Amino acid sequence: MKLPVAILAIFASIAVTIDATAYFKEQFLDGDGWKSRWAESKHKSDYGQWKLTAGKFYGDAEADKGLQTSQDARFYALSARFDPFSNEGKPLVIQFTIKHEQKIDCGGGYVKVFPSDLDQSDMHGDSQYYIMFGPDICGYSTKKVHVIFNYKGQNHLIKKDIKCKDDELTNLYTLILNPDQTYEVKINNEKVESGSLEEDWDMLPPKTIKDPEAKKPSDWDDRAKIDDPSDIKPEEWEKPESIPDPDAKKPDDWDEDMDGEWEPPMITNPEYKGEWKPKQIDNPDYKGAWVHPEIDNPEYTQDATMYKFDSIGVLGLDLWQVKSGTIFDNFLIADDVKEAEEFGKETWGVTKEPEKKMKDEQEDVERKLREEEEKSKKKDTDVDEEDEEDGEDEEEEEEQDEETDEDAGTEEEDDSGKPKDEL
Repeated sequence: MKLPVAILAIFASIAVTIDATAYFKEQFLDGDGWKSRWAESKHKSDYGQWKLTAGKFYGDAEADKGLQTSQDARFYALSARFDPFSNEGKPLVIQFTIKHEQKIDCGGGYVKVFPSDLDQSDMHGDSQYYIMFGPDICGYSTKKVHVIFNYKGQNHLIKKDIKCKDDELTNLYTLILNPDQTYEVKINNEKVESGSLEEDWDMLPPKTIKDPEAKKPSDWDDRAKIDDPSDIKPEEWEKPESIPDPDAKKPDDWDEDMDGEWEPPMITNPEYKGEWKPKQIDNPDYKGAWVHPEIDNPEYTQDATMYKFDSIGVLGLDLWQVKSGTIFDNFLIADDVKEAEEFGKETWGVTKEPEKKMKDEQEDVERKLREEEEKSKKKDTDVDEEDEEDGEDEEEEEEQDEETDEDAGTEEEDDSGKPKDEL
């Protein structure tokens, strides 16, 4: 009996869902319940404090609540434990959202995945971890995504430069590590980098090295151009770069006994042609650039288990921030890429547009308020200037009135200088 294709598809979907495992998921949907799941390190006494909030702008007041750094210029150290597992033979997906709503100037936004034997109460910057992943911003020069793997006790940084987001909105970061030793980094569910562990990290010695026994033959000519042997420097070329100034004269008060022998100052020789060099021609004996032959590196051994971590059991936030305000949310550690992508769509994907709309509306209100303040300041300035002008006009009128009053109080006089009423 044959089953319909649609039913087979449903069964296949169920099988994938059953096989997929979410080892850790945190959305902070139960208020202060997160405090029972996350542990603060006691390694330092002045770690920064976290608070649960959706921030100043958000897409959903409840769904967008996450852990936010709340104190400037502090180290932060917080971690959550889950049942330990190994990623042997299956993908490992690490995913979370982060929002730098404070216009971060310098600070970390990454997570660390630790082995299960980590002492959470003593977690600190030197605690050995398996993986470090996420954005790091400091000034204009550092705006990158860290992807660091621990291999045989040593931390290895990715050799590629992956640019992170530096806006104030929530962004989704995803790291996928595959059992075939390949990886992929996604931001907002879009691939931004991929490759292999062996090529993009210096975990293993190089496969080949330069043959220490090989040397360039003594007669190997690797000069593409040579001096033309037939080109001879002209006799008139030999002109000194500087000559005594012919217009200079010894001062009349020059005393050779006191001042020494007088010498005219030097000036640039107008006939100087510079250093002569013969013309260049193609070298007839040129053999090309010598390439040092390589041999297999005896120290290289392929390792098909570089991707594997035996006991993953803790997710940590161990970072420094100059300006606080970063919000972490929607953590997921799983073994299914599709599930992680769907989880990203159900969380960040649903709230990203409403969040941006709210932020734009807030900025619009703030812009209008600034414009009103500027108009009000300008109006006050104009009024002050008018009052000043009015005051000056009033002063001028008062002065004119005083002059008129003085003229009115003076009696007419005849030519003799006596008032007319006395005559």
